[in-house]
Amino acid sequence: MLAIGIIGSIFSNNLGELNKVILNEASHGVEFAISLAGVMALWMGIMGIAKDSGLIEKIGQKLNPLMRKLFPSVPKGHKAMSYMVMNIALNMVGAGNGATAFGLKAMSELQTLNPKKDTASNDMVMFMVINISSIQLVPFTMLKIRMDLGSQNPSEIIVTTLFATAISTIIAIVTCKLFESRKRRYR
Repeated sequence: MLAIGIIGSIFSNNLGELNKVILNEASHGVEFAISLAGVMALWMGIMGIAKDSGLIEKIGQKLNPLMRKLFPSVPKGHKAMSYMVMNIALNMVGAGNGATAFGLKAMSELQTLNPKKDTASNDMVMFMVINISSIQLVPFTMLKIRMDLGSQNPSEIIVTTLFATAISTIIAIVTCKLFESRKRRYR
């Protein structure tokens, strides 16, 4: 796409305009990344404190009945469960970039439980589905984009975003569970 854009701008005699746009948008990208870094650092710090204080473990205990149904083959007290809880919590507050590290650790721990190392386990697939659909309580990245673009009320999307992501996550989980049971039936 870049090559086509450059070649197209040469043929249409707009190479100067292309260079101006590239330089301008590159600086906007850097500014945006730096501004998001503050939000990510805040949430990563809060999650670090929550983990060290035992809050994540308490949240995990409260979520345990639901997590046991979603991830039935993960043994009680396994590291994968706490990494999954932290990943899900960070995704819920819109800190998806910060959640990535915990998601990778969770997948690594789930792989240690996987009897077929070359195939994703049901728990791995379920975690990926939840991670991708991700209920958003506060979509910080989107709020930041809306604020930067001059929205009069950037937070007006919170309720609709919560509704849409909750529905998508429920549908994703149900679909995943249906495929799990179908797979078991046909073995």
